[in-house]
Amino acid sequence: MSKSSVNNQVKLAIITIAITIPLISFAVFSSDSNQFKKTNESKLQVMSSFYPLHEFSQNVGKEKVDVKLLVPVGVEPHDWEPTIKDVQQMQKSDLIVINGIGFESWVDKLHEMNYQGVIVDTSDGIIIKNMNNESSIHEKHVDESGDPHIWLNPVFAKIQVQNIANAFSNSDPANRQYFQENAANYINKLDLLDLKIRNELSGCNHDFIVFHHAFSYFADEYDLNQHTIISSYAPHTEPTAKTLENVINKAKQLNVKVIFTEETADPKTSQVIANEIGGKILVLSPLEIGNDGTYISRMTENLNHLKEALC
Repeated sequence: MSKSSVNNQVKLAIITIAITIPLISFAVFSSDSNQFKKTNESKLQVMSSFYPLHEFSQNVGKEKVDVKLLVPVGVEPHDWEPTIKDVQQMQKSDLIVINGIGFESWVDKLHEMNYQGVIVDTSDGIIIKNMNNESSIHEKHVDESGDPHIWLNPVFAKIQVQNIANAFSNSDPANRQYFQENAANYINKLDLLDLKIRNELSGCNHDFIVFHHAFSYFADEYDLNQHTIISSYAPHTEPTAKTLENVINKAKQLNVKVIFTEETADPKTSQVIANEIGGKILVLSPLEIGNDGTYISRMTENLNHLKEALC
């Protein structure tokens, strides 16, 4: 074979490779992209960031939507970071339902990886609080992202549910009426919960002491005064001896006899304070981790513990 023929064959091979690689890349990209386009036969693939949003999404979507919970049951969502497997699952979803307000610190990673689905920020339309205008027992730590605990106010939970319903409707217009009706039915239940809390706490004392800074929106809604052991939006910090002394003094000043703890906190901290004031501890759940019961049943349990403390 002549040198010229060999050169021609080499050139042909290079051209073939140059054409084939982009075609293969396009095929792979197209295959990945198609998973975000809902067909009439497929359900919306949804991932919810943590327990309350998971339940809200299930109540809105029901059998028309596949909803998966991102943060495993029993894991504190403040601490959670997605694994590579989690990120791969998220990349396959049509929608990711988040709380917003900086609660899901990992969302920025999705933007960096060019996530093709819809990120549903359920805090849309809610006025956010920050610690710089709130009361606390001791020196404040201001978190610039604001207080994320909107789900603990049933009035705000209704807005979150409606935001989810609107996002599902936009992604699957054929089932818009179905999603909107489911949302309306669930919002009616939240209305009843709101009315129950409002009625049963009216005329009671106003001051309560919780473990971390989670119940500001709830307190504002029902004319209560939240005081905290840990002046933080996340329940990580260990209180100092001075902080415990301040809380004990405040409890005595307010004649508080119940100190609240929560599922993921060490109850010893609250018990030390309760012992000093001759009181007891009860759980007031931020509902951040999955547990037995529903959002409404667990909020009702919180109500019963607040009634025991305040009424």
